[in-house]
Amino acid sequence: MKKEMKKIFTVVWVLAVLLIIAVSYIGYSTYLNFKAQRDQNLFIQGAQEGFTTAVGQIFQVAGTCQQVPLTFENATLNLIAVECLQQPGQPSGQ
Repeated sequence: MKKEMKKIFTVVWVLAVLLIIAVSYIGYSTYLNFKAQRDQNLFIQGAQEGFTTAVGQIFQVAGTCQQVPLTFENATLNLIAVECLQQPGQPSGQ
């Protein structure tokens, strides 16, 4: 009878340890997923903020009738507002 109780106690103890390990693993995995999602959201927000800032600066410089050089890979394009190309005395919209 005493051996059976000891065996049951050992089984319960092993199961309890395995349960603690499983819960710890699930918690850690959930934490890593949450952290990765937070990092990804921060990256996306930063990219959107950078895009908004860059376009805003292009609009500001182009609005002063200055050329804005835009470079992508090996190609460069000079941007200027269409309104700046109109000759004085020309009706706008034509």
